[in-house]
Amino acid sequence: MTKLTGLVEQREPLTFRFEDDGLVPNHPRWPMLVYPGAVTLPDDVDPASVFEDLFSTNGWGDGWRNGIYDYVHYHSRIHEVLGIARGTAEVRFGGDKGKVLNVKAGDVAILPAGTGHQRLSSSSDLLVVGAYPPFGTYDLCTRAEQHAEALRTIPKVGRPEKDPVYGSEGPLLSAWQDG
Repeated sequence: MTKLTGLVEQREPLTFRFEDDGLVPNHPRWPMLVYPGAVTLPDDVDPASVFEDLFSTNGWGDGWRNGIYDYVHYHSRIHEVLGIARGTAEVRFGGDKGKVLNVKAGDVAILPAGTGHQRLSSSSDLLVVGAYPPFGTYDLCTRAEQHAEALRTIPKVGRPEKDPVYGSEGPLLSAWQDG
């Protein structure tokens, strides 16, 4: 396990709310959170393992290493965290009417269920680590026919007990309130 102490920087999250655009429902109550530069990635460690250890320490698992799909998609039955382990990417969040953000190594994005995401471009060395809270079911939604069902399932996905980066004291817990 990587020594995480000293690698996590306390960051105020950037918050983004997106409207339903007819294809991508986004989340009706909870914002997407981005922690720019939240994780320091030393040269002498595998950057992906830092994110894997951090997320699993905070109860987010089923991790993967890859990139971000180059087509618009969302997950209607589970939340997702994306840690940028290497490289840079231009990603549109929230669907076609959403917001394009440039993410880089050390950044973390936390997507509540329903949040659209699509890689528009990236450096050739892009490596992303993803993970999910301990409940929910992974699904991949890309089609208009999935929209009506997604509107029913997204609000039923509960709030995680821990922020994937900052644990039980993380900003996610106050940003994602019921009501």
